[in-house]
Amino acid sequence: MDYLEKYKLWTTDEYFDEATKLELKDLTGNDTEIKDRFYKDLEFGTGGLRGVLGAGSNRMNLYTVRKATQGLANYILKQGGADKGVAIAYDSRRMSPEFATDAALCLNANGIKAYVFESLRPTPELSFTVRELGCISGIVITASHNPSEYNGYKVYWEDGAQITYPKDVEIITEVNAITDYATVKTMDKETAIEKGLYNVVGAEIDDKYIAELKKLVVNPVADECKNMKIVYTPLHGTGNLPVRRILKELGFNNVYVVPEQELPDSSFSTVGYPNPEDPKVFTLAKKLADEVGADIILATDPDADRLGVQVRNEKGEFVLLTGNMSGALIAEYVFSQKAEHNTLPANAALVKTIVTGNMADQIAKHYNAKLIEVLTGFKYIGEQIKLFEETGSNEYVFGFEESYGCLIGTHSRDKDAVVAVMTLCEAAAYYKTKGITLYEQMNEVFVKYGYFKEDLVSVTLKGIEGMEKIKEIMQSYRNNPPKVAGGYNVLKFRDYELDTITDISTGAVTPTGLPKSDVLYFELNDDAWCAVRPSGTEPKIKFYFGVKGESLADADEKLKKLVNDSVFQVQ
Repeated sequence: MDYLEKYKLWTTDEYFDEATKLELKDLTGNDTEIKDRFYKDLEFGTGGLRGVLGAGSNRMNLYTVRKATQGLANYILKQGGADKGVAIAYDSRRMSPEFATDAALCLNANGIKAYVFESLRPTPELSFTVRELGCISGIVITASHNPSEYNGYKVYWEDGAQITYPKDVEIITEVNAITDYATVKTMDKETAIEKGLYNVVGAEIDDKYIAELKKLVVNPVADECKNMKIVYTPLHGTGNLPVRRILKELGFNNVYVVPEQELPDSSFSTVGYPNPEDPKVFTLAKKLADEVGADIILATDPDADRLGVQVRNEKGEFVLLTGNMSGALIAEYVFSQKAEHNTLPANAALVKTIVTGNMADQIAKHYNAKLIEVLTGFKYIGEQIKLFEETGSNEYVFGFEESYGCLIGTHSRDKDAVVAVMTLCEAAAYYKTKGITLYEQMNEVFVKYGYFKEDLVSVTLKGIEGMEKIKEIMQSYRNNPPKVAGGYNVLKFRDYELDTITDISTGAVTPTGLPKSDVLYFELNDDAWCAVRPSGTEPKIKFYFGVKGESLADADEKLKKLVNDSVFQVQ
């Protein structure tokens, strides 16, 4: 069936509601938009769904969510997990509550119990809930930090981590096997409740989640630090209540929440693009911070799994830490304090992704911990936690990725901005008792491990043409990898799709040892590197860069030269 036939089906078949039909009929004559909505089905990838909201087979809507859930239900039934049930959470985005309800009712119609949160909750709490309730699976409705026109659907398994191989492939197969939307099951909500299939959860889980976080505190907040001034923004998302609660229970008395961004807002009207990696989202927070004389500014993304941090520099100006910097700052605090309190495991492990900065390697080496590198995506860090538990090979201490996600502890199996807030504020209070700020401690970390600096350049290429262009770019690098970049020599070329590491000088080829993924990585001399990969959640191709300098100024200069090399410019 071509895209026009699918379009006609959606506008005429009685299965689709009138609002959907009207939205699509308004597109009459706009062939480009019709094609984009129907040239393919919205792909259920290795983490689930993510796409633009709207009617059509290539959009996020009730029908594509139901189809995905039916595929998941079919898989759960084959695994004999109906009685264990599925936990479901959602964020503040448009249609998130409706998608959560529809997913639950589809599961219920298949005889599978659902535990649905009474209102919006953070993604890491969903991960915690899966294991706390002994569920077979979990679903969270979120598009994380994407713009407001997006929504998404992420699937977790019983270990609390997002699905990985082979379960991801097996679930995708079940979803793709559904070709007729009319075969997707659903049922009436009242009937589902009466049968004990639809269950609402809330405060009782919140209490247990917060209790687990508090177990991770190493240094209780000293009295002289309780009046530290903290400005926080949830960016209209799920972090507001849990972040404020954990800070209050730790003893921080002066937490100022940005009032314009405190309440849920599906349009993210004050920021548009609610990504704590973007300095622009801190505009209102910085204004408030200057008014109250804050020590630190914190921002969590809509589903509260990423944390952005701004600290005051030597001039008293707020500067944004990169994800590599904040991750290294937290890692150094956690490892150093565990070492100081004699609680650092002998077989400790630090886990990072392949596009995370190399300072992590030095921190692990200093504390005699095992450094493990995994593919991009926090689910692979969660997978390592499960592996450690099964084999006893190592004990997880900390894991992070450059995109502002990290996890302290194993209560969750996904990145957790709530626990990151808790630990970073604890660290700020601890260092304050030593007479230094977080900014000064970051400089100490650079002095201790080296002046590592990183950058990320994302190029947006939308639509069918954009997707093809991204494929062409990746193939070009794959077929003709550069030998020189930014004044550096390429020593080794890793192609994770082909599972090869090629030594440029000898031509020797060895395996990467990781699952296949469309990522290209160039190892350069002097601890420099760069990588290229398509985004898994947005129509972008991403270029990652890392260098090590003799000073911050030297690192900045080297990084600028590498980033601006014509080898990495998209034509």
